[in-house]
Amino acid sequence: MNWDQIEGNWKQFKGKVKEKWGDLTDDELDEIEGKRDQLIGKLQARYGYARDQAEKEIDKVTQSW
Repeated sequence: MNWDQIEGNWKQFKGKVKEKWGDLTDDELDEIEGKRDQLIGKLQARYGYARDQAEKEIDKVTQSW
């Protein structure tokens, strides 16, 4: 699934994100609103991921959705 589709279905995909990264708050997820770069930034800040690691982790989740 490409990111445009995810952005359009963010409310549904948000559950998958919450499952994987439970430390992200609902407010943060609402703020992200399906924007990949913002999700990457939140993962870097909250989990200490490097940018490439955050991108890989997001790709894993999007492939399984």
